[in-house]
Amino acid sequence: MEIDGVREAFDRVVGKCVLSSVKAQEAVDQIVNEVEQAITKMQMMNTDSMGTVDPSSILAELKAKLNAIAPLNQLEGCQKELNVALSKYLKFLEKSFNPDISKAYRNVDFEVQTINNIIANHFYRQGLFDLGDLFIRDCGESDGAFLKLPFQEMYAILEAMKVRNLEPALSWAANNHDQLLHNGSMLEFKLHRFQFIEIINKGIRDECFVYARTHLVPFASVHKEEFQKLMACLLWVGRLDQSPYADLMSSGHWEKLAEELTHQFCSLLGQSSESPLSIAVSAGFQGLPTLLKLTTVMAAKKQEWQAMKQLPVPIDIGPEFQYHSVFVCPVLREQSSDENPPMWMPCGHVVSKQSIMKLSKSSSRPFKCPYCPSEAVASHCKQLYF
Repeated sequence: MEIDGVREAFDRVVGKCVLSSVKAQEAVDQIVNEVEQAITKMQMMNTDSMGTVDPSSILAELKAKLNAIAPLNQLEGCQKELNVALSKYLKFLEKSFNPDISKAYRNVDFEVQTINNIIANHFYRQGLFDLGDLFIRDCGESDGAFLKLPFQEMYAILEAMKVRNLEPALSWAANNHDQLLHNGSMLEFKLHRFQFIEIINKGIRDECFVYARTHLVPFASVHKEEFQKLMACLLWVGRLDQSPYADLMSSGHWEKLAEELTHQFCSLLGQSSESPLSIAVSAGFQGLPTLLKLTTVMAAKKQEWQAMKQLPVPIDIGPEFQYHSVFVCPVLREQSSDENPPMWMPCGHVVSKQSIMKLSKSSSRPFKCPYCPSEAVASHCKQLYF
C-alpha cells in the first residue's frame, strides 16, 4: 500500500469538505440577506405614515424567495456529496489496510508471568506507579515491589534534580562509584561539577574551595581540562552569569545530565535505558506492513509462512532498532547464527560455516573461494566475531 494513495484520497475528502462548507455558507448568507431585506421593508413601513404596504405581502414575498432559493435542498445536496466522499474514503482505507493483524505474527506460547513483568516494568520505568500497581494486582503477580522500588528511587532522584537538588543523585553515585567507573561513566564527576557551580552561584567562596578540595580534586588527573575550567570559575563567584563560563548554567546541561543518570541507573539494573516493550511495539509497527503483505501473498499461493524457519523477504526497520552487526551469508543468503557463524577465509572473504562445509565437503579438501581464484582449506578458516 502506497502512502501517496492514502494522502491523495484524504485530500479529495478534504476538498469535498471545503466545497460543502462554502456552499452551505452561501446558502445561509442568502437566507440571512433576504430576511434582513424583509425586516428593513417592515421597519420602513412603520415609519411610513401612509401605511400603504401590507406586512403580510412582505412576508409572502419573503416566503416565495426562500422557496426559490430552496436552502434545505442545497444543504442536503452538499451533505450528500460529502457523505459519498467519506464513504469512498473509508472503503479505500479498509482495502488498503488489513484490520486483522493476527495473521502477521506467529502462534508462540509465551510465559504469562514474563509478559506480565515486562508490562509492569514498562509502567514503572515510565513513572506510572499507580497504573503498574493496579496491573500487578489484577494479574495476581507477587513481585511487583521488586520491579517498582528501583524506579521509585530513580524518579525520586530525577524529581530532586528538577529543583536543582543534587544530594540524592550524589549519594546514589557514591554508592555505585565502582560500577560507574567500570562502565567508563563520567556521571559522578559531572554531578559534582554541577553542585560546585550551584555553590558558586550562591556566592559562598570558602565553601567553593572546600568542595573543590573534597570532591573535585580526586577527579583532577582524569578530567584535567574540565578541572582547570572549574577552578577558573572561582574568579567569578556570585556572578558566574557575567563570566566566559556562563554556558555552564544552561538548563540544557541539566536535561542531558538527567538523561545520562537515567541511562546509567538502568544500566546498573541490567536494563536498557528505553522500555523494551516500547522498542518491541515500535519495531513491530514498522515491520507490520511487510508482514501483512507477506501473509496475503502466501495465502494466495496456499503456503503457510508460519511454518518457515526464515522469512522469504527482509523486514526493514529503522537503524535505531539495530543493536549489533548482522551477517548474511552471500552464498546461502541466510543470516548467521550461533550454529552457523561467519567464517573468515585466508583470502579475506567471509561466508557462513555451512557454506564452507558444502564447498569443501571435507576438512582436508581444498576448495575455491566463490568470489576470487584463491583456494582454501576448511581447517584454515577462522570464525569471525562482530
